[in-house]
Parts: sequence; C-alpha cells; structure tokens
Amino acid sequence: MAKPETVVLTNMCMVTDGRGNVLVQDRNDPGWPGIVFPGGHVEPGEPFVESVVREVYEETGITVEDPTLCGVKQFRLDWGGRFIVLLFKATKYHGELRGSSEGEAFWLPRAELFERNTVETLADIVQVMESDTLSEVFYPEEGGCRLL
Repeated sequence: MAKPETVVLTNMCMVTDGRGNVLVQDRNDPGWPGIVFPGGHVEPGEPFVESVVREVYEETGITVEDPTLCGVKQFRLDWGGRFIVLLFKATKYHGELRGSSEGEAFWLPRAELFERNTVETLADIVQVMESDTLSEVFYPEEGGCRLL
C-alpha cells in the first residue's frame, strides 16, 4: 500500500461576463505577483465548490453561481507535498466588485489578458480552462510543463 502524501488544496476561477471580459485580480504578493483569476485555499472539510464561491467573494465581492470544475493544476512542493489547484469556470454571478487585501479586482477584456503582467503559469492554466480536451496542468519535478 502506498504511503499517503500531504496535499495542499486550492482553487481558482475564471469568471466571464458574456461580453468578452474576465474577472481578474492584480496580486500584491511579492512571491507570486501579477494578474490572475481569483481563488485561494480550500479549508479543511470544505466542499470544493463552496470553497471557490467563498474565495472569489472574499477577493472580489462577486458571488459566483454554479461554478464548473474544468481542470486541475498540480506540482510538487520543496518539502515533498503536492500543491493542487482545482480550476473552475463561471458565467453566472452577482455582487458589487471590490478588491481585497490580496489585490485590486477588475474586469479585463480576455483579448488583453496576456498584454498585462500576468502571474507565472497563467498561460498554461488558461489553455486548460479554455480547452475541450485538456484537463490538467502538471509541472514535473524535473521542470517544464505537461498539459494533459
């Protein structure tokens, strides 16, 4: 029997408004700065869908409805654990847009997303989120990126 591994569970959500815009956050974290979709950690015992609804609201003031799981991003942590990001998409939402202590939140035309300073790996994430055939972004320990 394989030994259990320690996993850090997180989420991220690409919210679209039906007019060509995506909801983004300009992170002020020096460890991972730049434009990214909102998201964060899954709390112990919390359902994944509820975690992404909570995180998007905490970071943007927007409450997403019926987010759909569309992929996974994963990589090994220096101490041997695995970091997993559950990737969601949502098109239904309500609320008043605002930023948070993690960064400014705003709508950005999807066509302009990569003209901005995005976080490292966002292009890989978007490729999976927008694909009908890909479901995983995997970063092997030896480096590089695999889209599966």
